[in-house]
Amino acid sequence: MAPPSTTQTPQRGTGRGIGIRTAAGSDERAHGQLHVYDGDGKGKSQAALGVVLRTIGLGICEQKRTRVLLLRFLKGPGRTYDEDGAIEALQQGFPHLIDQVRTGRGDFFTAEEASRFDRQEAQRGWDIAKGAIASNLYSVVVLDEINPVLDLGLLDVDEVVRILATKPDGMEVICTGRGAPRQLVQLADLHSEMRAHRRQWPNGEVADGLEADQERGLEGIEIYTGEGKGKSTSALGKALQAIGRGISQDKSHRVLILQWLKGGSGYTEDAAIAALRESYPHLVDHLRSGRDAIVWRGQQQPIDYVEAERAWEIARAAISSGLYKTVILDELNPTVDLELLPVDPIVQTLLRKPAETEVIITGRCKSRPAYFDLASVHSEMVCHKHYAERGVDLKRGVDY
Repeated sequence: MAPPSTTQTPQRGTGRGIGIRTAAGSDERAHGQLHVYDGDGKGKSQAALGVVLRTIGLGICEQKRTRVLLLRFLKGPGRTYDEDGAIEALQQGFPHLIDQVRTGRGDFFTAEEASRFDRQEAQRGWDIAKGAIASNLYSVVVLDEINPVLDLGLLDVDEVVRILATKPDGMEVICTGRGAPRQLVQLADLHSEMRAHRRQWPNGEVADGLEADQERGLEGIEIYTGEGKGKSTSALGKALQAIGRGISQDKSHRVLILQWLKGGSGYTEDAAIAALRESYPHLVDHLRSGRDAIVWRGQQQPIDYVEAERAWEIARAAISSGLYKTVILDELNPTVDLELLPVDPIVQTLLRKPAETEVIITGRCKSRPAYFDLASVHSEMVCHKHYAERGVDLKRGVDY
């Protein structure tokens, strides 16, 4: 494929043009931010798990104080989750880096069905969260599914917002789940809404639900796109879930993580993935491709095409082989949008993928590639608020 003309003006400025910021030369902020992930689309808890993976990776690769508390509301111990095995493995290997607490019951209930037990469990989790915030022992506190807890009226919104407003300056707090209250969104430094897209067929009908997807053999393709934060982070969380499934349930569940436009070093998740690979070499493979620099539209170099094709050939073979049950194609969308890869081979590979292979595709893009129509899940990260727009630097162990 010939490189496009280099006379185009690169899209800079707000950072919303196509061009992936790399870890090279990034300035790191010292102060923490309050993140809120909500919406009806998929990826909220996955994004929280992605931050957990990065924070643990930072603690592994650097001699600096970093510790994460993963506090999971509405996810009581009576139910097993895919990521449990991977989190337990990381806890065993690095007990000084992660603490996990699960509260509540695992089944769905409405506000009218909430019991005294539900309120007690929510309060127990919040008491732990308050203690963790006051202690300043953690660099990251994840309050997974606290938004629906507040929406159900199991905790006092004003108290939660007041405590979060007084968190230590260096602490990062991640709040996830549907139904984030207005007061929490107003306080947040980052608000990313995961918006679900329903597939529309040529006859105008809307395919809604897994049954409609399975009738067409399209299940197992997920796309995370949009201007908001959470795309690659959600993919990392999905990888953690898949690795955990392999550890605790299905030893044949192999995972491949392929990342475009992210060459070089400095990405904190690498250390955590490497640690999981060391313990479970048969379960996870990881490859980065591209230069350690931003690729702007109109300024593509020959090596960018070579690197993109190299990673795609690996991805194509991995998907077609059926050897991997989960394949993460991180930043494939902007790679296509930059015309570093053609669309048709991707469509053909996805159409022929084994039914049991899950493919996760991430990244923002201005166009809508044809393979979007194959996805059984399409979650758009809508940016309502982002600290980067106020000139706040990104942070290792959280953003990259």
